[in-house]
Amino acid sequence: MAYETIDFKREGGVARLTLNRPERLNSFTVRMHEEVADALAALEGARVLVITGAGRGFCAGQDLNDRAVAPGEAVDLGHSVESYYNPLIRRITSLPFPVIARVNGVAAGAGANIALACDIVIAAKSAKFIQSFAAIGLIPDSGGTWVLPRLVGQARALGLALTADPLPAEQAVDWGLIWKAVEDEALDAEVDALAERFAAAPTKGLARIKRMIRESWGHSLDEELDLQRDAMRELGFSEDYREGVAAFMEKRKPEFRGR
Repeated sequence: MAYETIDFKREGGVARLTLNRPERLNSFTVRMHEEVADALAALEGARVLVITGAGRGFCAGQDLNDRAVAPGEAVDLGHSVESYYNPLIRRITSLPFPVIARVNGVAAGAGANIALACDIVIAAKSAKFIQSFAAIGLIPDSGGTWVLPRLVGQARALGLALTADPLPAEQAVDWGLIWKAVEDEALDAEVDALAERFAAAPTKGLARIKRMIRESWGHSLDEELDLQRDAMRELGFSEDYREGVAAFMEKRKPEFRGR
């Protein structure tokens, strides 16, 4: 597919997906959804994915012009969510390697929740997160109503969702919504260093960490202990574990292959 609304690059184990409609704050159209889906289907061999936005924003969510409705007309938003946003969130959260959100500016509506679906969010200090749905009579989709109370608690989740007030990046860190906020000029270096670190890491183990932490909400402690046993047994037979131990004993840098 020839991309018109995104930029997609692979450099070794690092894949970079940039939402590229800066004149519309990288808001989603059907075309962008199709291109993102195509890129996410071409990640074989990648060991980390960085998602970001072009220009001054990360993503403003849905481009309302792409599904413009005349006054008095109804639109089936459930179709849009089921056909595009739900598959996108499911794909991001299930990728078998870390996904980094590089939030370079405003992340609003579905754009905020796409960022929060990533495993690690690093934001410029000038960035803001806005659950803008209430302003037009909607609910936080793209996983918003699920992830917000789990990250910041019910009181703050309700405040963010009901008021649609912007949350500055540094406050988002303080609330536990995101991992880190850095000076704007340091954003690229911070994200690039972490991406390279993950690309050289034991990917199979990182994938299992991601999966187990995400799924732990539905398990009792007793169930989780059994799952930990099973995971440790499996990973103990992995090539990466053997390489990690050998490198430690030989006092050298490990060369992980992600398997």
